[in-house]
Amino acid sequence: MNYQVTARKWRPMIFDDVVGQGHVTNTLRNAIASHRVAHAYIFSGTRGCGKTTTARILARALNCLSPSNQNPDNICEVCKEIIEGRGLDVIEIDGASNRGVEEIRNLRDSVRYTPTRGKYKIYIIDEVHMLTKEAFNALLKTLEEPPAHVVFIFATTEVHKVPMTILSRCQRFDFRRIAIEEIVSTLTIIANAEDITIENDALIVIAKRADGSLRDAQSIFDQVRSFCGNDIKTAELLKAFNVVDQEIYFRVSDFLKSHDTQGAIRLVDEVIKIGYDLREFVGGLTEHLRNMLIVHSTESTQLVEVSENYKKRYEKEANQFTEQDILRYIKQTNELDQTLRWAAQPRYRLEAGLIQMAKMESSVQIGELLQQIELLKKKISSNSSVNLSSSSPESTRYSTSPSSELKVVGEVGAGYLKSKSAISYSSLIGTDLTKLTEVSKLAEFQNTTQRTVKLPTVIQSVSADEVTKHWSTFVSNVSRSHIAVGTSLTETHILDVYNGMVRISCPDDYHFSTLKRNRDFLTNALHQVLGKRVAIEPVLRSNADIPIKPFYTTPPSLSADTKNLDMEAEQTPQQIAEHPILTLLKRELGVERVE
Repeated sequence: MNYQVTARKWRPMIFDDVVGQGHVTNTLRNAIASHRVAHAYIFSGTRGCGKTTTARILARALNCLSPSNQNPDNICEVCKEIIEGRGLDVIEIDGASNRGVEEIRNLRDSVRYTPTRGKYKIYIIDEVHMLTKEAFNALLKTLEEPPAHVVFIFATTEVHKVPMTILSRCQRFDFRRIAIEEIVSTLTIIANAEDITIENDALIVIAKRADGSLRDAQSIFDQVRSFCGNDIKTAELLKAFNVVDQEIYFRVSDFLKSHDTQGAIRLVDEVIKIGYDLREFVGGLTEHLRNMLIVHSTESTQLVEVSENYKKRYEKEANQFTEQDILRYIKQTNELDQTLRWAAQPRYRLEAGLIQMAKMESSVQIGELLQQIELLKKKISSNSSVNLSSSSPESTRYSTSPSSELKVVGEVGAGYLKSKSAISYSSLIGTDLTKLTEVSKLAEFQNTTQRTVKLPTVIQSVSADEVTKHWSTFVSNVSRSHIAVGTSLTETHILDVYNGMVRISCPDDYHFSTLKRNRDFLTNALHQVLGKRVAIEPVLRSNADIPIKPFYTTPPSLSADTKNLDMEAEQTPQQIAEHPILTLLKRELGVERVE
């Protein structure tokens, strides 16, 4: 006998053999047992999940001469004829190549003839959604009132393309995607039956690449067997299909923990040299971060689709990151995946993205800040020697330069402002927002009593011609010093120059975020070229028409009596986003909103 691929050799022959579709097979068997067989069925689902196979099993079960437990015996003459494709009572039609109205008219004429040997005459139309509108219309009347000996079975991967007039005349069964565990179990049975040794990690890789299709998994299994022989190792499988090794993603986690930007750059070079697809690499990194998030949130590895060895590593790895940090990393990888889709130089984008992720510091929760503010209030209330009116105008003055640096000397200051940190304030909606007013006012009090302000050089006036003349030199200097910032800067252009401020237009959030984080660096670099201290303000291209505003606004005034702070009414989400505390943190430290 000629060689048969695994998908054909191990095709299910009875309902019990169908993998992952118990809700369908049980219903069909009960219908046969109770003599409630419908005249039309439609099986929908993704590729390789068993639609056509189930249709053939149902056809044999309905016509089998000696069925057993509503399953065909597959040894009687009728079953053998159907299996060998020579049965006159089971007609399989390809909907893609027989989609016209003439073919349906011929079908409509043939349904009048009774079956030759079996009880039913069964028509199986595969990919029925490919039929034309006229063909569907020609089928309507026959489908609604067919002869008692006729059963229609339709199979489709795109059920939404089938007219509702057809769907309403059929019993619909939705075949689900086959779970990874079920695919692994089936492949293990096949491997054991054919004396093939295969590692469990390799089976998981095959099942994940099959994407819910058992037929795809069996095809991949055949290909791997041709490459590796009867002893299949995970490393050889990864090499054969150029799949990114899971160990690489754990190395990325190490770089993120240690903020090792050099290691991230070397890793990208390794990925390029091996020949991995960059978008596939980023997609795998997103899945890796998702696994850590799931383990961290649920404190369980039950929902993680990896081997037991990697599950133990995820249990250890997930506890070294906070939930907010993992969410921020996932957001970055999603944006990076979209950027790589259209990037002319995807390697540069990947390097810049990994550097940005490695440079991220841990998030600061707003709840912790509020607790520290409450402690400060108690200390202020208990210290009667504090003179709130002693603050001088010089100590409360704010600079209009983006490179201003605050030196925190208060006990609460260290927790209130953390350099390069991100504040999660999306959770503020619906909370006691009056506390934010107190935070703002107490922050002002902290500025006047326990904080010293280091005032930078005042920004200087400069003309647009001066900036334009030296802009290319400025971009070149930035690219040599900081390749990620320089790459983002090349995608921008000057909007306007006004009162010592240069506004530059950014095409998307990625470039805007990168330049915003590095405003101090850009200001110093431009100062070296121009010889003048000039402020740089990146803006999104969609916001380019917004007029120039000062960098700093005056914080809310502080009442002399800190025990009777004014309370504000409930605020909208927009007002929350523009709250002085959040504005100050975003402006001074470049914090970002965490969704």
